[in-house]
Amino acid sequence: MASDQGNEPPAKPAQPKVNATREDRLKAALKANMARRKAQARARAQPRDEEANEHDKN
Repeated sequence: MASDQGNEPPAKPAQPKVNATREDRLKAALKANMARRKAQARARAQPRDEEANEHDKN
C-alpha cells in the first residue's frame, strides 16, 4: 500500500503563487505599455493639430 503513494508526484503548492505573481507582473507591464502608447499617440497627434491650425490662419 505504500507503493500507491509513491506513484503520485509531489504537490507543488508554490506553483500557483508563482503563476499569480507572473500574471500580476504581466498585467502591470501591459498596463504600463498601454499608457506609454496612449501618451505617444497623443504626442504625435498634437503637432499635427497645431500645424493644421497654422495653415488655416494663413
